[in-house]
Amino acid sequence: MHRFISRPAIGLLFSLAFLGSAVSAAPLPATTEGDWIAPQFTFHTGEKLANLKLHYITLGNPKNPAILYLHGTYRPGSDVLSKDFAGELFGPDQPLDASKYYIISTDGIGVGQSSKPSDGLRTRFPEYNYNDLVQAQYRLVTEGLGVKHLRLIIGNSMGGMQTWMWGQTWPQMMDALVPMASQPTEMSSRNWMMRRLLVESVKQDPAWNNGNYSAQPPSLRLANAMFSVGTSGGTLAYQTAAPTRAQADKLVDERLSATQTADANDFIYQWQSSADFNAAPGLKKIQAPVLVINSADDERNPPETGRLEASMKELKHARLLLIPASEDTRGHGTTSMAKFYSKELGQFMHETEKAS
Repeated sequence: MHRFISRPAIGLLFSLAFLGSAVSAAPLPATTEGDWIAPQFTFHTGEKLANLKLHYITLGNPKNPAILYLHGTYRPGSDVLSKDFAGELFGPDQPLDASKYYIISTDGIGVGQSSKPSDGLRTRFPEYNYNDLVQAQYRLVTEGLGVKHLRLIIGNSMGGMQTWMWGQTWPQMMDALVPMASQPTEMSSRNWMMRRLLVESVKQDPAWNNGNYSAQPPSLRLANAMFSVGTSGGTLAYQTAAPTRAQADKLVDERLSATQTADANDFIYQWQSSADFNAAPGLKKIQAPVLVINSADDERNPPETGRLEASMKELKHARLLLIPASEDTRGHGTTSMAKFYSKELGQFMHETEKAS
């Protein structure tokens, strides 16, 4: 890995790699992978960390209008290259055609190849929240990549919540916003209760040992499996996939026997980071048009509460695409499959192109 200093970036580390094989659809421009180092980063707590590393992936020509993709909790930025997402959106004449746009996706603090507790600091790593994640993303985009304006910000789940934050923090910086599988209201109800229980189930495991474990606590595997079943997957989809106890047991066994790649401290930090999220008070600051995409069977953001519709009344230009629940949707996970909204996203891009 070589140190390279460019005009817009201090401490820019490039390790070039081509990841085109991750997408088995229409040919896409070469993908570049790299790391940007912030010489010093100050967290919302006042704690400082030297040489904060942010890993990122870009797709397309940097001279083209930029699109920022924001990933979900514990998911890497490389999710942007999945067949179900990039394969539906980034190809020729598709809504986010990578030959026309410059796609940026970053691993957030605490995730993937960016700085995280498991790098060595363990529980001495600064406790971060979504504001820290968004501030770090902004520095990467502006200082690291030299991008001063974004054609679009599109985020999924945690990334959707951060999309709301971007829109109100830098309201003139983007032409359009697409928050998915999210709502801007305070973290609360079952959404937070499940996250809190997830964290407690690991912390109360004696094997966690206050973060000083020599092997991953057994509770981590169980917490991962239970949370995924309870808060993503879709009621109708699960009924179709597991209509008998034997088939349901098979799915559980598969999840419990899956390779464990998570780290307990990283896991705790990732889920705790959402605790103080609340983008609702700043909604009127958002200037860009907003297309909200949610699924009707989203376990974490149930539409029947009416909270999202109430929040949208605060926005100047916004509409909601609520994907109907079906055997093909996956609850909170539905928005990872762009086939459900590619047409509407294409129309939104066309409409905001005229206004931009």
